[in-house]
Amino acid sequence: MKLTILGGGGFRVPLVYGALLGDHAEGRIDRVTLHDEDPARLTAISRVLAEQARGIPDAPAVTATRDLDEALRGADFVFSAIRVGGLQGRADDERVALEQGVLGQETVGAGGIAYGLRTVPVARRIARRIAELAPDAWTINFTNPAGLVTEAMARDLGRRVIGICDSPVGLGRRLARLAGARPDRAFVDYVGLNHLGWVRGLHVDGRDELPRLLADTKALESFEEGRLFGADWIRSLGAVPNEYLHYYYFNREAVAAYRQAQRDGRTRGAFLRDQQAGFYAEAAREGTSARAAWERTLAEREATYMAENREAAGVGERDEDDLESGGYEKVALALMRAIARDERTTLILNVPNRTTLSVLDADAVIEVPCLVDASGAHPLAASPLPYHAVGLVTAVKAVEREVLAAAESGSRAAAVKAFALHPLVDSAAVARTLLDGYVEAHPGLSYLRG
Repeated sequence: MKLTILGGGGFRVPLVYGALLGDHAEGRIDRVTLHDEDPARLTAISRVLAEQARGIPDAPAVTATRDLDEALRGADFVFSAIRVGGLQGRADDERVALEQGVLGQETVGAGGIAYGLRTVPVARRIARRIAELAPDAWTINFTNPAGLVTEAMARDLGRRVIGICDSPVGLGRRLARLAGARPDRAFVDYVGLNHLGWVRGLHVDGRDELPRLLADTKALESFEEGRLFGADWIRSLGAVPNEYLHYYYFNREAVAAYRQAQRDGRTRGAFLRDQQAGFYAEAAREGTSARAAWERTLAEREATYMAENREAAGVGERDEDDLESGGYEKVALALMRAIARDERTTLILNVPNRTTLSVLDADAVIEVPCLVDASGAHPLAASPLPYHAVGLVTAVKAVEREVLAAAESGSRAAAVKAFALHPLVDSAAVARTLLDGYVEAHPGLSYLRG
């Protein structure tokens, strides 16, 4: 089978290829095509993959191309992992928002809206080419904002596009281990939107272990999310929030930490831009190990993840147990196996709501546990959201719909409305100023004129 990776020069591609190298079963991926518009990034990542494959006789063959149509033809699976505007775009998203005193994170708040506005038109064009050239392929979307982009691509690909994220996977794994259970034996009752969800139950051998954990302050404050939110706040919610909800529940503190980081010249986007520039330059040099350079860079990247939030919460460095990634590459491999081999499994994915949450319409993409088989991903039934979650979920979904409307129509008014409606933007006047700043920073947003 052939896997095409769009954004094939991206930094996290070796994680996916590493997972493929461990799959030796019949019906596995045996061909990987990397597509990227940047030839230098393609060359660097191809070098990393070649080193990973060394000594493995049945390693999937890797080819690289800048031709999208060539990459898509014959694909059985397509990974969409593009970053429109690159890491400079992410740094600009942070800067423009922080200048107005609001959050600029790449998927949450103003930064996420700006990223979505420039990404959705590109994702729609790609989806249409997939539908034309590889109509039987399954598209797995990694591109952020993952829920929004998955919903956009579904307008052309229907149920054959599925979004994934490693954040709920990592949270569920940490909670399972805290409860003394193997992560693969625990069912995580997780519900929400991408980067906006809550664990409401942790079922191990028919017993919900979450109430026991909620009553144990020491246990709650022993892992990443517990330290970020604090035991008292988690208990008051009766659920464990996804780490990204820190931007909502502690917004003032998060913005202050980000603004301090900006004054120190070390916002997350700027850090990753400079860090990855160093990696790609090193990986291109003859006589160096591209894989070793990638591994060093990855370790530093993971250690500094959400550093501003930890600083705002006063919890210090990440523990060793928290440094293990959520494993989005493992989720992707499990998803492909389930579809290609009809190996039924349950995974937390981004899929259309159908009738899962009554407060949203059928087409709204949500992030919930799904049963996956050869016919795709099917969201499992979920109990109703509590009112505090209804408010955030419906407000952010309304924002996503305005982004989709703006991207389709070129409506400046819809784009302003998207900013103004977001819970983390406190003024319609600021919304207009934000859009002006983003249009100036990103020439690709010049389509917003109507």
